[in-house]
Amino acid sequence: MLSVMGIENMITRPPRVPLIAPSILSADFANLGAECNAAMHAGADLLHLDVMDGHFVPNLTMGPDLCRALRNALPDACLDVHLMVTDPGQYLDAFAGAGANHLTFHIETEPEPARLAAEIHAAGMTAGLAISPPTDVAAIMPHLSRFDLVLIMSVNPGYAGQAFIPAMLDKARAVAPKLRRDQRMEIDGGVNAETAPLCREAGCDVLVAASAVFRTDDYAEAIAALRGEAAVGRRSA
Repeated sequence: MLSVMGIENMITRPPRVPLIAPSILSADFANLGAECNAAMHAGADLLHLDVMDGHFVPNLTMGPDLCRALRNALPDACLDVHLMVTDPGQYLDAFAGAGANHLTFHIETEPEPARLAAEIHAAGMTAGLAISPPTDVAAIMPHLSRFDLVLIMSVNPGYAGQAFIPAMLDKARAVAPKLRRDQRMEIDGGVNAETAPLCREAGCDVLVAASAVFRTDDYAEAIAALRGEAAVGRRSA
């Protein structure tokens, strides 16, 4: 399980294996703490929180209070917050105070990504930069060095359960050679046991999966399949 120090502790730790980040968007919110705890003990490395404001994307989801509740319930889990919002800077302090370890925002929403990355780092979190399917990969290239993680969206952001867009792997292949050893590339959207090998081959080493984990009967088997390993059983609680 990843410590509350954030993803930076795993970025440089050899061997470099894919990290698995179950998206809680597909969890049962009535049993959220128990399901997230089970996912972590089944081998997940971090928990992915999809924050949507109903403006940047056509959906409205979770906020800082949910992040705080998860932090209280799972004090050692790494909380990977993905801001799909029009004004990401507005939420920085709230999520830092709620216990987020990592904050990703979209290139489409921020005219000064380097400035916001610096503010995220100053708040004690690692920083990520996301890109949506319609946006040309050239938009993020000048900013890569400022971030700990780059997120390639392989569906149009807004809803879980969408079909994987294979063409987005070309973006991953373009970004991968530009990243330092201490940076990670995450992919989110339609990632499952069938598409995960394609993502890994394209250089993605943080795989976000929603229904592919939380809508299965065996979290450990699902997480191992995403990572490309055989399931070795659940971790002890």
